[in-house]
Amino acid sequence: MLGGIGPMEMIIFGVIALLLFGKRLPEVARSLGKGIVEFKKGVRGIEDDMDDNIHKRSSQPQSRPIPEDDRAEVTAPKFEPPQFEPTSEANSEAK
Repeated sequence: MLGGIGPMEMIIFGVIALLLFGKRLPEVARSLGKGIVEFKKGVRGIEDDMDDNIHKRSSQPQSRPIPEDDRAEVTAPKFEPPQFEPTSEANSEAK
């Protein structure tokens, strides 16, 4: 199996755990299980907080609306071509 734990690896792991912990193995496994459950609860709580914040931001308007009376008309400057003809010196510098 690529990347997975097979039955032989599980047996080796169990033997090593039994040698290391002996009679305390059930206690160690129980505390490890509780630790994993607490970790998952913490991660779930963080995910819930993030989801709540995302939903709050998307439901709120990004900026306050400006009343129609206070709006100024936006205009852009108009393009005006140059009033003079380019000289031969300007053409030679551009090349």
